[in-house]
Amino acid sequence: MDLGFLAQFFVNGLVLGVIYALVAVGFTLFFGVLDVIKFSHGDVLMLGAFTALATYLGLSDIGVAPGVALILVFVAGIAGMAFVGAIVCKFLVLPLRGAPQLNTLLITLMFGTVIRESVRLFYPSGSNPKPFPKLLPDNAFEFGNLTLRLDSCIIVLLGILAIIFTQLFIQKTKFGLAIRAVAQDEETARLMGVNFKTVVLLTFALGSALAAVGGISTGLYYQEINFAMGLMLGLIGFSSAVLGGLGSLYGAIAGGFLFAALQTVGAVWFAVPAYKDVFAFAVVIMLMAWRPTGLLAERNEERV
Repeated sequence: MDLGFLAQFFVNGLVLGVIYALVAVGFTLFFGVLDVIKFSHGDVLMLGAFTALATYLGLSDIGVAPGVALILVFVAGIAGMAFVGAIVCKFLVLPLRGAPQLNTLLITLMFGTVIRESVRLFYPSGSNPKPFPKLLPDNAFEFGNLTLRLDSCIIVLLGILAIIFTQLFIQKTKFGLAIRAVAQDEETARLMGVNFKTVVLLTFALGSALAAVGGISTGLYYQEINFAMGLMLGLIGFSSAVLGGLGSLYGAIAGGFLFAALQTVGAVWFAVPAYKDVFAFAVVIMLMAWRPTGLLAERNEERV
């Protein structure tokens, strides 16, 4: 098989890996501080993409330059989904802390359905796929059978920068220290003066903001979004987080790239690329049967 052809699949897998890692990190952050699975996460990603699209349409009507529009689109999507994440945490997740975890899983799953169906019903022609604007340079470089798109490189760079920012925020700031303290021992963190509620709200806002980056990046890459896109991306992001070791930030990142790599192998291996998801999930099932705690098992003393 031609090396350029394989390199093309590798580049495509790298873009998907960044997007999956962004979603998986969000799941890990939520689980790290509250031991909850927020199943509306994929739909928040979708809502972030639609928020960005609506922002762009409004900006284009008043003649804002594409470069400025790109920045404002990201700002609107990230800020909006950070707010949604904090609201979900305050009014849906925190009130159920004393209830069985299944209740939290169920209520976030239903909230995700509300988001998805609201976009389908109330966004103009929301049931139809929407073209996403080309806000990134569309230059491409040809290397044999490899076509290296500049927008793909930018998306990978943006995703990696977002992940690095999250890691530095958690490791180098006082708020990050508070997040790690709550994740390690909530009661001791409270006794040391950590504002538990503020830390949890900030964590949910951060995870939801990362989902917005993933949603906007998906729109920029495929140049199309739809109201159901969060279903598969949420499932893949959760699978990636579990595969890497739920509660481990590095595991979530590794799981995201590994899942994308499995999809890439499946697309190369099978004559029908649609089988790539079946192959990826089948391998993940076998890996989870082998390592139920994930490839990078969570350490009790360092969950985030």
